[in-house]
Amino acid sequence: MGGAMIRGWIESGHVTPQELTAVAVHETTLEAMRTLGVTATTDAVEAVREAEVVILAVKPWLVEGVAQQIADSVPSHALVGSVAAGIDLKTLVKSFGGRALFRIMPNTAVRVRQGMTFLTAAGATEAQRQTMTALFEALGRVMEVPEAQLDSCMAVASCGIAYALRYVRAAMEGGIELGLKPAAAQEMVAQTLIGAAELLLQTGNHPEVEIDRVTTPGGVTIRGLNAMEAHGFSHAVIEGLKASTVK
Repeated sequence: MGGAMIRGWIESGHVTPQELTAVAVHETTLEAMRTLGVTATTDAVEAVREAEVVILAVKPWLVEGVAQQIADSVPSHALVGSVAAGIDLKTLVKSFGGRALFRIMPNTAVRVRQGMTFLTAAGATEAQRQTMTALFEALGRVMEVPEAQLDSCMAVASCGIAYALRYVRAAMEGGIELGLKPAAAQEMVAQTLIGAAELLLQTGNHPEVEIDRVTTPGGVTIRGLNAMEAHGFSHAVIEGLKASTVK
């Protein structure tokens, strides 16, 4: 996720490579960041000393250890955010109390600046919230939500990337069975999803409004929808989302 965010920020032009410092333990990761023009180091303490924003993009079980390592070196005015699932604001406050703290839940589409990112904050002013929001708006859409809703948001939009792509794979397989070449089927399905998403985002319509536009009485679309529902399409999606929030 850290690498996806860095690439997205650089491509957006919102942040220059010279303004970024990446910290990692593996040389392959460090080298990949250096090829982007980013300063890359294994020294987390030194990296944060003059930081304006610190983003903890490590596995959840590593957050507390990293926080203890760098907390005393993070400037008091710096914004501190964590993208680690399951690490709540109370945990961050224990290490970084007195600073503006954020839990951040992006998805992997930040890599292509089409992400859906959720934010919740503690100890942050409105100006600081706007700063963090603007940083992630360079990577897609941002929504500030109560912390209690973050797990649900993750299921819908972070895990949701995998679920959407599983639909793409299934639709590709169906297209191939109907005689389409795999690459052509993939392009068709991907662009269809983009179009469907943009219809909702630009019009604000409920999905059923747009569904009704293409389901003529006795037509092939309604037959297809009914066949999908008969095989549990909506139920499978709902149960998958619910399973994604089970701890």
